[in-house]
Amino acid sequence: MKIALICTEKLPVPPVAGGAVQLYISEILPYLKERHNITVFSKIHPGLSPDEVVDNVRYIRVPAANASKYVKNVKDLLDESFELIHIFNRPKWVLDFSEKLPSAKFSLSLHNEMFLPDKIPYEKAVECINRVEFINTVSKFIADGVKQLYPMAEDKLRVVYSGVNIEKYKPNWSPEGICNKELLKKKLGIENKRVILHVSRLSPKKGTHIVLSAMKKVMDCFDDVALVIIGSKWYGKNEEDDYTKQCKALAEQLSGPVVFTGFIPPSEIPPYYNVGDIFVCASQWNEPLARIHYEAMAAGLPIITTDRGGNAEIFEDNVNGIIIKDYKNPDSFADNIIYLLNNPHTALEMGKKAFESALSRFTWKKVADEVLAPIQNFDQRITVNDNKTQSGLAKENIIEEDIMKENNDEKATEEKSTEEIETFFDDTNF
Repeated sequence: MKIALICTEKLPVPPVAGGAVQLYISEILPYLKERHNITVFSKIHPGLSPDEVVDNVRYIRVPAANASKYVKNVKDLLDESFELIHIFNRPKWVLDFSEKLPSAKFSLSLHNEMFLPDKIPYEKAVECINRVEFINTVSKFIADGVKQLYPMAEDKLRVVYSGVNIEKYKPNWSPEGICNKELLKKKLGIENKRVILHVSRLSPKKGTHIVLSAMKKVMDCFDDVALVIIGSKWYGKNEEDDYTKQCKALAEQLSGPVVFTGFIPPSEIPPYYNVGDIFVCASQWNEPLARIHYEAMAAGLPIITTDRGGNAEIFEDNVNGIIIKDYKNPDSFADNIIYLLNNPHTALEMGKKAFESALSRFTWKKVADEVLAPIQNFDQRITVNDNKTQSGLAKENIIEEDIMKENNDEKATEEKSTEEIETFFDDTNF
């Protein structure tokens, strides 16, 4: 089947500048190309050809000064020869491309809450749901969110968890993992230290400030512990904003070493996971389900994460990871880090269970097998009946009122969180 994969307008494929969607596409291509004729559309990028065929996959990269121009540029290159157009994370684009290709089949992969009313109006959302053959989501959290707003979408929703390249990541107990650990700890100047690893974009909603605060208590208990923070403010760049500077100032107050590596290209990331002895994700927002969890699993790390969004879905608490419910409290993280440091056998067994989860449930081959599986049933297309009866309109109004209330509540929470973070830095004095 001839299939177009439409990436978002932000970053290119392959993920030379990072990006979860871009990495996802890049990793499933080796499997999809064996069954289908694949063309990937993404943003143009220095050093990447505008049009090339690599390993039997065609890559077309177009200018993307903004989303509208990107859509126009992609639309100009799409034609009726494509039997399926699979769009990543941009449901509104289904309608844009449908104008040119009214008889084409469309499908979606959602990596974020893209059906919220500030992303797509109710009428267009219903039209989009009716137009697509199926909707993949990276977590049950995302699927449930769509279903709550648009119950008629239920039969088209499919949870397809992301994956990890098991061949690229080496578990910490393997000879390769041990070698990576020794070499990189020497490079980072933290030999003879046990390492808490935090891989994240540096943003308040990612909770780096919480991890730094938690390390005060940890480092007061142990003098052989270091914190390594991998990531930057934005993909592919090492520019600093006020938040980044505040985090670095906080790190300077700690008694033990803190290493900020800055942005590391995705292709170079895998061995860095072997630096860690414990992995910490401190997401403060309703994260769809961060891919760093899969990567830490593949490295055999004991993982501490928050019960936010879809993050907890792939974990069994205290078996293959630890789930923090009191996610704003640095002590919740500190206490669990200290517990794992004091119980290395427990930490090792938890890491092994995490590795087993990656190996059995979250390979890219499994993702590739599932992502386009519904095409086998294309003759049984599901359509949504959206007759505007009085009761239907009333239901729509109720939904919109509920959404507006939720949005107002979320906005108030976000404003409160911003104030809390500012107060956090003002009040934190080690």
